[in-house]
Amino acid sequence: MPLVDAHGRRAAGLPIGAGLGLKPQHLQDAREDCGRCVFFEVHAENHLGAGGPAHRMLEWISANHALSIHGVGLSIGGATLDAAHLERVATLVARYQPAAFSEHLAWSSHAGEFLNDLLPLPYDETTLARVCRHIDQVQTRLGRQILIENPATYVEFESSTMSEGAFISALVARSGCGLLLDVSNAFVSANNHGRDPWADILALPLHAVGEIHLAGFATEIDDTGVALLIDAHNGPVGDRVWALYRKVLERIGPRPTLIEWDNALPGFDRLLQEARRVDLTLANAGRCRSDAA
Repeated sequence: MPLVDAHGRRAAGLPIGAGLGLKPQHLQDAREDCGRCVFFEVHAENHLGAGGPAHRMLEWISANHALSIHGVGLSIGGATLDAAHLERVATLVARYQPAAFSEHLAWSSHAGEFLNDLLPLPYDETTLARVCRHIDQVQTRLGRQILIENPATYVEFESSTMSEGAFISALVARSGCGLLLDVSNAFVSANNHGRDPWADILALPLHAVGEIHLAGFATEIDDTGVALLIDAHNGPVGDRVWALYRKVLERIGPRPTLIEWDNALPGFDRLLQEARRVDLTLANAGRCRSDAA
């Protein structure tokens, strides 16, 4: 029987181990290597139709693995929630009953127009109240706790009155949502804004982490000659992100961990190498905590 949170909603409950974002071109390889990952994650917006190959993939995942559904279009931080879009997401979640559903702390729509981006928010009380209200709408409609992902950002608002860590901590406390800790996003954002990534991570509500994301990033040089990190999802996880990930596990213990590789896709074997590194890191973290205990 699924766990429920303090409000009687189904709580996120992915198994601890490595997961991969599954793409249709890798489905056959995943079938042949059925036991190599404990969960797969898909983007909700790729599966909002009624049937076809996209749903046959979800049917296979649901029958053989834990499923995580990751939303990219609810625009939690926007002015209003799109009720029709939320209904389509709710239908998808009800159909497949994933172990976890997550969304981004961002906005991506305005006045009925959807934007192909995840845009940052000002961190203040007005935004906090709005985002809490939207999370409550989503959690009530889905009948479950959702996980909110810390964003990768390239600009910040001068009008912000609180740090990202304080904002997300208040969000978790007030709404009852969980945290999808994207270690790569924390690294990208901190470097872009001249902060210490580990300090930024420690400021987050780590007790609420229900899933971790790891991904590759790219480096560009801006017009002033300064390096800008881009959350590109187009390569392997960098060594500095792996180091942060190990520190996170030392602090909070093993958590379900996804490798995100969405662009410049390699072969499935290469993805499995990254997943294997996750499993080894999780196992080592578990042993270290047992020895300490």
